[in-house]
Amino acid sequence: MPIIITHIDKHMQMNENRANSQIITGVTPMNNDLKIANSTVAEPIAKIAEKLGIPEEALVPYGKDIAKIQLSYLTQLEKTKKPGRLILITAINPTPAGEGKTTVSIGLADALSRRGRKTCLALREPSLGPVFGIKGGATGGGYAQAIPMEDINLHFTGDIYAVTTANNLLCAMIDNHIYHGNELRIDVKNITFKRCMDMNDRALRNIVCGLGVRTDGIPREDGFDISAASEIMAVLCLASGQADLRRRLDRITIGYNLDGEPVLAKDLGAGGAMSVILKEAIKPNLVQTLEHTPVLMHGGPFANIAHGCNSIIATKMANHLADYTVTEAGFGADLGAEKFLDIKCRAADLWPDAVVLVATVRALKYHGGVPKDQLNTENVDAVKKGIVNLQRHLGTLKNIYGLPVVVALNHFATDTQAEMDEALKQTASMGAKAVLCDVWAKGGEGALELADAVTDSILNHSSPSHPYDYAEPIAQKINDIATRVYGAERVDFSKTAKQKIKMYEDQGYANLPVCIAKTQYSFSDDPKKLGAPENFTMDVRDVALSSGAGFIVVLCGTIMRMPGLPKKPAAESITLNENGETIGLF
Repeated sequence: MPIIITHIDKHMQMNENRANSQIITGVTPMNNDLKIANSTVAEPIAKIAEKLGIPEEALVPYGKDIAKIQLSYLTQLEKTKKPGRLILITAINPTPAGEGKTTVSIGLADALSRRGRKTCLALREPSLGPVFGIKGGATGGGYAQAIPMEDINLHFTGDIYAVTTANNLLCAMIDNHIYHGNELRIDVKNITFKRCMDMNDRALRNIVCGLGVRTDGIPREDGFDISAASEIMAVLCLASGQADLRRRLDRITIGYNLDGEPVLAKDLGAGGAMSVILKEAIKPNLVQTLEHTPVLMHGGPFANIAHGCNSIIATKMANHLADYTVTEAGFGADLGAEKFLDIKCRAADLWPDAVVLVATVRALKYHGGVPKDQLNTENVDAVKKGIVNLQRHLGTLKNIYGLPVVVALNHFATDTQAEMDEALKQTASMGAKAVLCDVWAKGGEGALELADAVTDSILNHSSPSHPYDYAEPIAQKINDIATRVYGAERVDFSKTAKQKIKMYEDQGYANLPVCIAKTQYSFSDDPKKLGAPENFTMDVRDVALSSGAGFIVVLCGTIMRMPGLPKKPAAESITLNENGETIGLF
């Protein structure tokens, strides 16, 4: 089975340097990624649509470079065109700076296009939290980018704003109902649905709302999730169409009444208005790469605190439009890929034909015990030690899910030849072939051998296989993932988690899949347990019902659904120059 080594990705190093830089004058040079993106002349979006055979009447243009696609067109496609090949991009556990999965995804898609294969990308939309935090945007880097890069990473078509607004409308209707007499007898101490916003803001994790005079509402404890972790985002991404969207919105559990019975969004009459707010947001967005490969970019849930995949609608549309669809699941295979395979694929009746597992020498050294600030220093022994992280992910994808896997080692400019040689040696010890490529500097040209290896691996197409059965009790499903995918010895459930699991099962939700929220840096729930930890206990502190999305969220360790900004956020570097141009954006 081939193991592919991709070559140089300076993009993530630049992101890290940007995150660690201090602003002295308030003006910084335009970063290379933004320069490259802005120096590329985009093709008219109608021409990009033509490459996939999308008729003009199916497009809703958002300027010259962006368009939405009518949902009715997907219905037509499903009746007339067979799906193509689906390629999933995932990764080993990353460093805090990320490992460039999106860059590899875009480079691979461009390489497939260069090979004459009709190709489409299906990616997530960026959240402003990481854009102004530390990790950066979600449009790739160097010569493997999606454009218009600046627009996509900032406001794009307003989909995430619509998710935020729909979410907060429901919250407003909850408090309004309570203020006007509370006919549903909602227990103000047991409201589970939170407000959200698309920004990292730790101060809003726990709040008290309704303060002031009587007409300002009933005081109660509340809080904010980041929009990417909201149930509305999950609902949008898992809905199969407008009717399914409305059904999912109606069945959202907002809390419980004084008798302990669930109260749903439909009980408040909120579903209709929420669906109206989301009527444009549910349509997938069409953009392009620097090499003009079509991209359907739609939905943006995080993989560490949500299910981490772009929308079912966009993936299915791309899969029916193209011979090859390249899609990405967030963070490591223990998070994004697990949820893609166990939640999204089951909901959408999808299954990948091949998987690309992205790794870097930097991440291998990180899992070999090298601190983040020393990753630029050669350490061959740490590469050898950290390979166990890659090995476990590879084993999970092959042995549990039964998938053909190609490993892509995305090499940074600071990697030394000795480190690369050790990575190649360790790769060979797994019985795998290595191929070098360079998507950051060469775009699709630098991934041609990767594209060939991936298409060759598709000959070993597999049938769906999963680590757990939906019919199992909730606790057993959590245990199956923790022990089989993460390598845990056991799972420890808090008293609160045990009580809620029993309550959800009594309410008829026992057959839902589980969406585990934990740190992205480790197989465990402890970000300090790097490599491939064994004999550890997974601590489940709480569980939450997402009845609209159709899964149980399992909160492990200290993971938060509202991140905070780092000490030196990227926002300090981003501004406008005297010509009104954005600078400091990646």
